[in-house]
Amino acid sequence: MGRTETVELTVLCLIQDGDKILLQNREKEDWKGYTLPGGHIEPGESFVDAVKREMKEETGLDIQDPKLVGIKQFSFQNEKKTDCRYIVLLFKAEKFTGTVVSSAEGNMEWIHYDQLSEIDTVNDLDDLLDVINNPNLTEFQYLVDGDIWTVSKK
Repeated sequence: MGRTETVELTVLCLIQDGDKILLQNREKEDWKGYTLPGGHIEPGESFVDAVKREMKEETGLDIQDPKLVGIKQFSFQNEKKTDCRYIVLLFKAEKFTGTVVSSAEGNMEWIHYDQLSEIDTVNDLDDLLDVINNPNLTEFQYLVDGDIWTVSKK
């Protein structure tokens, strides 16, 4: 068994302003609902540069001092039927400048933490926020067994 594998690298970022967080109301059917903004890391791009670029593209904000606070991962088969690992680097930013804008991915909205139960979020937003905000957790992993996806947090 080899020690290398095909990996798809992405970022998500929790942009927080006091007790409000910036969420994207995604329109795509494959992952619809309120979630954190993010996107793919370009080949050769630094992870920090990627999260700054993606936040500018998707939110209009220039984030400063993003902190890497965790990792989300799961295995899947790509379009070539190759086994791959999807890795999402989870960042948090509390300093930013600019004006919020929406993108083709979905509308951006500031949501208070206490309002999260009132909106349609993606299935794993609570688990993502737990890993991002809990200093005792760093990893969110989907364990995939056929059509059954189980969350493991460490």
